[in-house]
Amino acid sequence: MSNAMRTPAGAINVERYQGAVAEGRFKRLWNANAPGYLFLLPWLIGFFGLTLGPALISLYLSFTDFDMLQSPRWVGMANYVRIATADPKFSAAMYVTLTYVVFSVPFKLTFALLVAMALNRGLRGLSVYRAIFYLPSLLGGSVAIAVLWRQLFASDGLVNAALSYFGIEGPSWISHPNYSIYTLVALSVWQFGSPMIIFLAGLRQIPQDMYEAASLDGASKFRQFYKITLPLLTPVIFFNAVVQTIDAFKAFTPAFIISGGTGGPINSTLFYTLYLYQEAFGNFRMGYASALAWILVVIIAIFTAFSFLTSRYWVHYDD
Repeated sequence: MSNAMRTPAGAINVERYQGAVAEGRFKRLWNANAPGYLFLLPWLIGFFGLTLGPALISLYLSFTDFDMLQSPRWVGMANYVRIATADPKFSAAMYVTLTYVVFSVPFKLTFALLVAMALNRGLRGLSVYRAIFYLPSLLGGSVAIAVLWRQLFASDGLVNAALSYFGIEGPSWISHPNYSIYTLVALSVWQFGSPMIIFLAGLRQIPQDMYEAASLDGASKFRQFYKITLPLLTPVIFFNAVVQTIDAFKAFTPAFIISGGTGGPINSTLFYTLYLYQEAFGNFRMGYASALAWILVVIIAIFTAFSFLTSRYWVHYDD
């Protein structure tokens, strides 16, 4: 009888002891990690309040009919069905964007690699050249540069003035549907500074004794580039290709400024992001624009996943 009466009290004491131990452990962990969490707090607020929260809200809005004036009305998959079956401007925007990606990314990376190889020859004042070549990457995405680019390629712009000096009559590059997209490609290639800096850092990591050994074996400069530089630079090429392709899919400012926000002429500069902007803030179809945004997210995710899956066949790491 006495043992039965003592058992509940003993169990209570054990529970109190375990609770006190857990509380003490929590306090020790909090005291040890509290400064770190406090430093992370601004980032956490920004991530949940400005990134994850709006992304989840836009995912919800993509299934609604929302014009920013009335409450969202649930329509299910109607926005996505319309995009896939009854929206010719979606197809036009995808075609223009893919054309831009296919031409701008390879040309930009090739030009950046050539400049990086030239700078890797041990030029004097390398830091000055590096800063000068990097400057377009800082300025290229600005509205001012887009306006300047529009003036350069206008019918009476500097490009046609230079061509007329050689007796060539240039077209109206901006207003001609066959040439307008390539003016944007040229602007993208001009912003080669960022991948060039990364290429230059990768080139400086390649051991010089490998080139010396190849030279002693009689390998030409081209063969050294093909057999040594390219294989050892493939991780850098892979990184630059993924980053620049994602940036190309998200390009907006140049097309908006050069076309005046219309995507003209004849939708030849209608980037996907520009079409999304028109639907959201021109036609006030925020639900439909949210669906367009999530399709772009899926497209970029598929490309990125495909790039990582295929990288094992052509990207060479130290191991």
